[in-house]
Amino acid sequence: MPRTRVEFRNGQGEQLAGLLETPPGNTPIACYALFAHCFSCGKHSKAATRISRALASLGIAVLRFDFTGLGSSEGDFANTDFSSNVDDLLAAARMLGERYRAPELLVGHSLGGAAVIAAAADLPSVRAVATIAAPATAAHLGTYLVQGGSDATGPGPLIRIGQQEFSVSQAFLDDLGRHGSTQSVTRLARPLLVFHSPADEIVPVTEAAELYAAADHPKSFISLDGADHLLGRREDAEYVALTLAAWASRYLGLEYDPRGYQYGRPPEVGPHEVVVTELDRRFLRGLFTTHHRWMADEPRSYGGTDLGPSPYGLLLMSLGACTSMTVRLFATHEGLPLEDLRVRLRHKHVHIEDAEDFDAEDRRIEVIDVAIELDGPLTEAQRERLLTVAGRCPVHRTLTGELEIRKRLVAEPDRDEGSV
Repeated sequence: MPRTRVEFRNGQGEQLAGLLETPPGNTPIACYALFAHCFSCGKHSKAATRISRALASLGIAVLRFDFTGLGSSEGDFANTDFSSNVDDLLAAARMLGERYRAPELLVGHSLGGAAVIAAAADLPSVRAVATIAAPATAAHLGTYLVQGGSDATGPGPLIRIGQQEFSVSQAFLDDLGRHGSTQSVTRLARPLLVFHSPADEIVPVTEAAELYAAADHPKSFISLDGADHLLGRREDAEYVALTLAAWASRYLGLEYDPRGYQYGRPPEVGPHEVVVTELDRRFLRGLFTTHHRWMADEPRSYGGTDLGPSPYGLLLMSLGACTSMTVRLFATHEGLPLEDLRVRLRHKHVHIEDAEDFDAEDRRIEVIDVAIELDGPLTEAQRERLLTVAGRCPVHRTLTGELEIRKRLVAEPDRDEGSV
């Protein structure tokens, strides 16, 4: 995946280092997400790296960065606390909004999950939040305190997570005690997805149950059966990314493209307007109205992928649908015993010598043959009347009337700086 190194400053003026994962090639970015790594980890942790890359492959750009004092970021980790982590997240979100697009999705791993819940209240652009192995209370980390005090010569408080020990400040522990995800999640006012493993030995699954119970709907819970707290297995991280993208698409207005295995945002379509987009570099096209979407393509024999009707096929469908609607409306209005109808259409080229009453210099004309099948005890006069009415459908009149097609170029849209 394309990866861009970014640097920005937090509220204390310290420079933080991050990586922005973006979709491959010229794939448009569907939205931006912000990933908060686990306590004492960093942007290069396996979970952060694998989840970010997998989301980027699906069309979602992800920023992961080192909190103050970790990895390549400036500052002293021992002097940080939970509140400073939240402030770092807010600084990262501001940077995204200024240079790219504001984040719409927050993802937090472990204590990072508690941090994204706390930060979401100050980020109006965020439309969905997901946590992975997050504690219900930030103070839960204090249960792993193995050395509670310090003296003039000894280290500060130590926390052991797994096989690793970390020195933190007493202020860090005090700040943890003042924050709780269960309190923040009641004010979240966003869709929440909670990932957690029943086998998690660092943060018990009961913490996830407490967090889930405190949240308002819409909320979802996904069990990461067999996964460890740090998501050390690649398949666990990739599973999180796939299910997270599918879940978030509902709340971010994204659509899944099965041909590219990616998510994208459909174009804005105004009333009485149709928008056509490219889905590949050959014939496949996306067709959008205000509330509907379809695809156009060409048969494989013409070099297409045959995933939708051809442009001529769509033209015939439009005329046939309008013809059928017009005939039915008239029959209903006049009380005619029309039980069912079918309209079959074919498009063909007719050469001049085969065409009657044609004196133009063109060598051939376009002909649409419309065969209308009417079922029901209709008289011959009623059938002829319905045939006449069929020729008055609006699409028929548009195609055979004075039709002018005006084409114009529009200004090139602004491109995202993150589309690299």
